[in-house]
Amino acid sequence: MAERNPVVRILARVGTATIGLLHILIGVIAIAVAFGAGGGGDADQAGAFQALTGVAGGIFVVWACAVGLVALTLWQILQTVVAHKATTRVSEIAKGVVYAVLAVTAIGIALGGGQDSSNSEKSASSQLLGTPGGVFVLGAIGLVIVGVGIGFLSIGIRKTFTRGLALPANGLAPATVTLGRIGYIAKGVALGIVGGLVVAGAVTYDPQKAGGLDGALKSLTHIPFGVVLLVVIGLGLLAYGVFWCVRSVAIRL
Repeated sequence: MAERNPVVRILARVGTATIGLLHILIGVIAIAVAFGAGGGGDADQAGAFQALTGVAGGIFVVWACAVGLVALTLWQILQTVVAHKATTRVSEIAKGVVYAVLAVTAIGIALGGGQDSSNSEKSASSQLLGTPGGVFVLGAIGLVIVGVGIGFLSIGIRKTFTRGLALPANGLAPATVTLGRIGYIAKGVALGIVGGLVVAGAVTYDPQKAGGLDGALKSLTHIPFGVVLLVVIGLGLLAYGVFWCVRSVAIRL
């Protein structure tokens, strides 16, 4: 079967490591924003890819990430085909869609198509608010994002992310689990903030509040103790990224 092909498995691991690299970069950008050194970079996946293109040889890394993400998308399709439970299939399809979007983003930036994801998300929110019933759709989207954030929190607290991992039987195993817990909880909090802002944008009929991850993280700098929270989330995303890099090696394929 294709899923047992060594090349496919290697590419799937590259794609998994790519997810880790992206979150490490997002964490670094978030911390830089907290200390006023963001340099205009977006604290999201598109911003991470754009940051890579700014370093020597970075464009080749972006292309490698794109290839890995395409492979990871195909891997999720294979997992959907072999899945026996309907809930598992839905989960695998959702993951595949996310990876496919990231792959398209990476390819677009590698081809020189820079984009401001925060502004594009606000534009999409504005268009949605301008359609009949759009406010309810936008509110529902926000609630779904909050629900996904709660799911990440649950995964981190319950440590269910360890399923399917071949963790080393040494001192690295507890450290890996700790990284995963911190990372999943931080990602859950970040998504909760994003979803909350989307809902707020729908309730107040203000698309400026309905930005993505970049807008949500940067908005924290305008509230009391928000900078501290932004640094904590940034460190958590760093931990999440490192965990996914470890996962690329430890995951059972």
